[in-house]
Amino acid sequence: MNKNYGYARVSSVSQNIDRQISALKDIGICEKDIFIDKKSGMDFNRPSYRKMIKKLNSGDCLYIKSIDRLGRNYDEIIDQWRYIVREKNVDIIVLDFPLLDTRNKVNGITGKFISDLVLQILSYVAQIERENIKQRQAEGIQIAKAQGKHLGRPKLKPPKQFSKVCIQWESGKITKAEAARRLNTNSHTFSRWVEEHKTQEHNTDRILLKKNNEKR
Repeated sequence: MNKNYGYARVSSVSQNIDRQISALKDIGICEKDIFIDKKSGMDFNRPSYRKMIKKLNSGDCLYIKSIDRLGRNYDEIIDQWRYIVREKNVDIIVLDFPLLDTRNKVNGITGKFISDLVLQILSYVAQIERENIKQRQAEGIQIAKAQGKHLGRPKLKPPKQFSKVCIQWESGKITKAEAARRLNTNSHTFSRWVEEHKTQEHNTDRILLKKNNEKR
């Protein structure tokens, strides 16, 4: 006997999935037949999704609220869509997008063909948008560099007690790990602070030496 299944997904456990579940129940899908993932849609390595794929049999129907609940990467969506529809012979119905219903026929054209075409268009649009975003980011970085702006996160500055802790470390009284712990940072950042401190002291000494030479 053919069965109807539902699939719902949110990107994290903090997001609300009730709207998707309610929409699937409204069309008569039992709660026990709804597979739920609370995971990113960038790939299909999701526990409930993998269980669902194993459970789907030829002639079954799979319902989802919207195409982005299936995934975010359109290239992978197309691959999974074709696998489910063509290899497992399961129909897919996207509730928010009637054109993505493999059961339908429009003027003799099958829903499978229409769905493939729509997905290809969506994939192309998504790819263009990704390229546009990269282009805008690259242009923004170039402008920021030309204006002398610092990119990325601002560097953490040493706290007031750095000098005291640094002297204790240099004298061998504490380890680097202990010094970092006392300053609420990690060993890598502590080492950077030490190098910057040494450079600053060196530059200060050079300036003082130059001034003394000028006075003579």
